[in-house]
Amino acid sequence: MGSVKVSVRGCRPQLLFPVLLLWALAAHAEDVLYDDNFEPDSSKFKLVVDEAKAPRYLLYDVNPGEGFNLRRDVYMRIAVLVRNLNEDSPWILVLPPWGRMYHWKSKDVGQQIRIPWSTFFDLESLRRFVPVMEFADFLKISPSKEINEVYYLQNYKEGWDKWEEKMDKRPCIFNPYYFDSEQDRWHGWFFGYEEEVWTKKLECLSVMGHASFLKPFLTQNRTARSIMLDRAEIVLHDRYGDSVFWQARRSMRFAQQLRDIADDFRREFLDSTDEKDETVLDDDWTQMKRNHGDAKGGPYLSVHLRREDFVRSRRKDIPSLEHAAKQIKKLMTKLKLKRVFIATDAPQNEFGELKSYLEEYQVYRFTPTPEVKSKYKDGGVAIIDQWICAHAKYFVGSRESTFSFRIQDEREILGFDPEKTFNRLCNEEDKECEQPAKWKIVY
Repeated sequence: MGSVKVSVRGCRPQLLFPVLLLWALAAHAEDVLYDDNFEPDSSKFKLVVDEAKAPRYLLYDVNPGEGFNLRRDVYMRIAVLVRNLNEDSPWILVLPPWGRMYHWKSKDVGQQIRIPWSTFFDLESLRRFVPVMEFADFLKISPSKEINEVYYLQNYKEGWDKWEEKMDKRPCIFNPYYFDSEQDRWHGWFFGYEEEVWTKKLECLSVMGHASFLKPFLTQNRTARSIMLDRAEIVLHDRYGDSVFWQARRSMRFAQQLRDIADDFRREFLDSTDEKDETVLDDDWTQMKRNHGDAKGGPYLSVHLRREDFVRSRRKDIPSLEHAAKQIKKLMTKLKLKRVFIATDAPQNEFGELKSYLEEYQVYRFTPTPEVKSKYKDGGVAIIDQWICAHAKYFVGSRESTFSFRIQDEREILGFDPEKTFNRLCNEEDKECEQPAKWKIVY
């Protein structure tokens, strides 16, 4: 590579971050961005940065019991926080590897831990909203695999009688970390890197507030280069559903390889392509704006039918298989459709029973090849299901399911009529059958 000189004198810090990030990833240096005095190999290129601060790193994790789609929601909260941090000084969001999910139960795909975000999401798209990097890349530039400070977020033990934003250092109500007295350091799950990664500073914070309420705590009188917030789901969205919320959501594009698999399935079985369905994506989401009704959708009904633990814990919300089939039949007649795609966590025998009630229709379910399942795990298969559901002419989901919520988001981004998106299946005893709130996209 030839010599490239970049001068950013007087430039706003946030404009520098993509340059710094590209420099870090291109140089493949273990010390880059961590040592303020580091100088890259001039034989590759030269970077001259005037009046620039070395970036800091924010890491986070979520309660182990939370599922894949709730974790995606927490990412948005923390991404908005990092975007706000970047208004004053450079910060990079370190993406927590995926793994150990309750619903990821497949036995034939190996251990589902340490999965990078690039397996599921388009990192270039994420970076159009906020600077991000994979945890594995963070470890390459961290001199000793240390996270300087870890804060375990928790609710207030005494509860609360009124809403107010507040935060206090408190004794840990529950502490999942363990202390190595010989080396004077704390170890924990750390995304499946229990032995390699550690911290010397661990404190518990009782917090009530929005994500960006943490900004002063992270920036004032604090010099740690890397800070981790565990149990990040404790903090709330700054402003749920506003334009910044939707910028973060729009940036979360699925990885191209997963979209390709889903698109091939649509083409082969559902007579559905982006060109015919009017769902073609612009390469850059920041330049894309769709009106409601712009998307036509493929000639099929898509259904998310939640089963498994919902059948036990939410009996009033989940219909029997027979009643679900009755509702599907009614919609198929109304929409004059012959094909229906079912995304469900139901075991195969339950899916077979559902199909038996829908004999007059073409009923489809995505079944991954061993190669696809081995490479993309349960999370990738779930994304393929969501992408197929997102392109149907009409979608109906399950009540209070984050899986259904994320499909509704995708359809808003693609430009579907909300009346064809915000719908749910109802229990046979639910006579009113209230439909979900319509969280419409804001640009």
